[in-house]
Amino acid sequence: MISEEQFRAELDLIIKNAVREDVGDGDHSSLACIPSSAQGKAKLLVKDKGIIAGVEFAQLVFQYIDNTLEVEVLIKDGEQIEYGDVVFKVSGSSQSILKAERLVLNAMQRMSAIATKANYFTGLLKGTETTILDTRKTTPGIRALEKWAVKIGGGENHRFALYDMIMLKDNHIDFAGGITKAIEKTHKYLADNNKDLKIIVEARNLTEVEEILESKGVYRILLDNFSLEDTRKAVKLIGDTCLTESSGGINEDTIAKYAACGVNYISSGALTHSVYNMDLSLKAI
Repeated sequence: MISEEQFRAELDLIIKNAVREDVGDGDHSSLACIPSSAQGKAKLLVKDKGIIAGVEFAQLVFQYIDNTLEVEVLIKDGEQIEYGDVVFKVSGSSQSILKAERLVLNAMQRMSAIATKANYFTGLLKGTETTILDTRKTTPGIRALEKWAVKIGGGENHRFALYDMIMLKDNHIDFAGGITKAIEKTHKYLADNNKDLKIIVEARNLTEVEEILESKGVYRILLDNFSLEDTRKAVKLIGDTCLTESSGGINEDTIAKYAACGVNYISSGALTHSVYNMDLSLKAI
């Protein structure tokens, strides 16, 4: 994953772009009927249940919109919530609260849904030594928020983007002329460009696992769309040579079975691409 400094820079970009997109040259609805001097208070009301996420992000948004806004946090990121809970209260300029409202809700509804799903999948892996990972199958422009939500829910982050880890998938391998050539070229590229990036290589069958093992310097082997039987065989074959990851069509009904095969990680795009936003609202007090 990227550094904390890079992550915070991503959040700044998200906020700036979202405000540009939503506010433009002004929130004319509020400007038209609410005096600039008006002071107000609102609460973040939960109308669902699960894991709350995005509280810290909401604070960043309120600070960006108006640094005089005050936020009283009642429930922190990662905590369980129920219908009727109040997560925080925000007070200050009524115009500023309304300007921030939609960005805060859009982000928190999405993040909370992802955190809730990650928490559920993590629970399914309880008692195993397997960790759930997210993927790059995220909403364009808000990847940092979605990956942050996965961590809040108890999952772990895969690579953040194309630039912070090498991942040789089937197309890379085929275009490069095979597994061995792809790995050799990758090591040369990293040496020539003085880059220190971990290498993950995808295997489509046991024969490819064997070929990957003949090369040195592979951090993790991705077992893509393997059956349970072949996963068990692959894990035994790989041993302690490198880490293992299962992916491809694994769902809540099969995830524990794949974990029982002994893989170190299971990655799931569903953590971020298949969720329904949590029902939250910001209500004036």
